[in-house]
Amino acid sequence: MTKNVTPKQLMSGDDDLPLYAPQKKIYPQRVSGTFRRAKWGLMAFCLGLYYLLPLLRWNRGLGAPDQAVLIDFPNQRFYFFFIELWPQEIYYLTGLLILAAFTLFLMNALGGRIWCGYLCPQTVWTDLLYAVERWTEGDRRARIKADAGPITVNRLARRVLKHAIWITIAWWTGGAWVLYFSDAPSLVKDLATFQAPAIAYIWIGILTASTYLLAGHAREQVCLYMCPWPRIQAALTDEWALNVTYKYDRGEPRCSVKKGLHLRSLGERAGDCIDCNQCVAVCPTSIDIRDGAQLGCIQCGLCIDACDNVMRKIGRPARLIGYDNDINMQRRTAGKTEIYKPIRARTVVYASLITVVCAVMLDALLTRSLLDVNVLHDRNPVAVKLSNGAIRNGYTLRFLNKRGFDRVIAVDVDGPANGQIHIVGVDSVTPDRPMIVLARDATTELRVLVTAPFDEKVEKTQPVKFRITDIGLGEVASATDHFVTP
Repeated sequence: MTKNVTPKQLMSGDDDLPLYAPQKKIYPQRVSGTFRRAKWGLMAFCLGLYYLLPLLRWNRGLGAPDQAVLIDFPNQRFYFFFIELWPQEIYYLTGLLILAAFTLFLMNALGGRIWCGYLCPQTVWTDLLYAVERWTEGDRRARIKADAGPITVNRLARRVLKHAIWITIAWWTGGAWVLYFSDAPSLVKDLATFQAPAIAYIWIGILTASTYLLAGHAREQVCLYMCPWPRIQAALTDEWALNVTYKYDRGEPRCSVKKGLHLRSLGERAGDCIDCNQCVAVCPTSIDIRDGAQLGCIQCGLCIDACDNVMRKIGRPARLIGYDNDINMQRRTAGKTEIYKPIRARTVVYASLITVVCAVMLDALLTRSLLDVNVLHDRNPVAVKLSNGAIRNGYTLRFLNKRGFDRVIAVDVDGPANGQIHIVGVDSVTPDRPMIVLARDATTELRVLVTAPFDEKVEKTQPVKFRITDIGLGEVASATDHFVTP
């Protein structure tokens, strides 16, 4: 039979310990305080943003979708308020991922695992389901007592209610996600009348199950065994980063309130920690912060609130547990003043990289062309020699009109001397300079033939440039390929 071990024991390197520690049910206690209020506020903001964002409307003109945030796979578009991105602009996603990584690094350099404690989806939804559990089954002591006792009708009813609410939250989480991929009001109606695509129900089912299992049952196991960030974060941190820390220089030696008062009256040293274990009782991963930095600590700050409440009751200064670092504990022990260095080499580098990435992305967004052309040379045959000796190359041109209205463009070619251009299937009033109409917010693909007269000397391979010009706005776009001889 596998014995129960703590994550701390697992990290000790003892070969006799099992590879995996069986999950031990945790009963986090309700707590109030500064960090708990911050977590409630951030939870409300994050969940409100996630659930309500698909319902926001944004007017983009006649015929365009009016959902503020929409990932439109059928039409290959991504809409974010006034921004419309095409598949060719996937590099913006790369920029966002790079920006997210550097932001995460900066947060870690300043305040440790702030992301884990306040903004991580696993933390947010687990915190919400914990709140439901406390509301339906009672606080820590009530739940421990109920689990240790026999199953009663009241206990069973409370548990059924809890799981029903969990599943409802998980179901709405999955339902909200699919709303980002289709018009939300229409999809809600189709889902309710069972007329939505099967893929929508499948993804709602997958996300409902994953939210229910990860946030309701796996909980801290996700942080301990599934998430890679705690391991990465440990390699990126330094001695100046602020982490939730038990200030052992002030808390040790531990003693009861009565003994502490007696020792202080005699002028002897007594630690402020009274060994009440409230910091452990409120911890969502059930670690003892007094044992030092641990993989299971998500830096949520709830132990700070619990300890501050105890310190106020016994008349001792707050922040026996707080955001701190080992350097300051060493300085306080030596009788020196505390030093905090939020501005240092790594934070400056991270902030600079974030600024550069933001500037590059903003410049690319503001200066991007709303008219584009791509060219693909025919492969078989690459070139054709006509009966009159002229040489013809065929190309496929794809025109992109990213504006919300139709536009007339002229097509020019720079390549072989006196070369002629012809767009197959399009009659133009100016044959030497074909003009076509591009539909609004659409891609138009046409076959184009370029012919070099027989009396012109044509190199074996030479560049050819296709240039398109918006007749009304003067916008210009171009694409380059090669003109070859047989």
